Amino acid sequence: MLAKALGQDASPLAAAEKRDLLSRLLGRLAHEVRNPLSSLDVHVQLLEEDLANLAPQMRDQLTPRLAVIRGELHRLESIVGHFLQLASPSALDVELVQVTRIVTHVCELLRPEAAARAIEIGAEFEPGLPDFMADPVRLTQALLNLVINALQAVERKGRIHVNARLAGECLALSVSDSGPGISPEKLAAIFDPYFTTKPEGSGLGLWIAQQIVTAHGGTLTVQNGPAGGALFTMALPLKTSPATRAESL
Repeated sequence: MLAKALGQDASPLAAAEKRDLLSRLLGRLAHEVRNPLSSLDVHVQLLEEDLANLAPQMRDQLTPRLAVIRGELHRLESIVGHFLQLASPSALDVELVQVTRIVTHVCELLRPEAAARAIEIGAEFEPGLPDFMADPVRLTQALLNLVINALQAVERKGRIHVNARLAGECLALSVSDSGPGISPEKLAAIFDPYFTTKPEGSGLGLWIAQQIVTAHGGTLTVQNGPAGGALFTMALPLKTSPATRAESL
């Protein structure tokens, strides 16, 4: 609903402004919710202490109810933490990484799920790819989201291919699939938060991936492949010196 209210302008400038606005809104929302949550947490602790002074029968009746309240408070705190993570995806912890290691890890991690769906996952690397400065955890998360998106698009009996190659001064990391592809009217909205065409999707995976790639100074694009299916490509600047750490943050 929030994404719809902000519109679906496909221009790069409007998309960047929308991402920034959404990040600030999520951050503000998270902080506004966190304050009353902290107060509620304190009062639940006080109520738990008061239970010790009650009769055993009353204590046995109220303890499970307070446990439910405590559990729901923890769930809300987890949601707030997730919002804060979405609001500040640019907090990178960069180091020298091997893209082949990240791609191999992601493919092996999702291979059992792919096999259960009769989907083949393959990877191809251009020889001599250099190590470069990136946040390995965030980059792994972005690639995981792209491959999971491909799994959901293919559903069953298909293939997913991950390709890493040099493209000028960037590393191009692509994920293609044999799914139905993306209709033209949905291409402009594909990276909008909470936009999804899949019943099993949350609508956040692609947006998070784009946020992570943008934080690295790169771009994430999508198109329909020449042989069908979708093709997502991350273009990441090839920064190879630790001295560039400050530029990445």
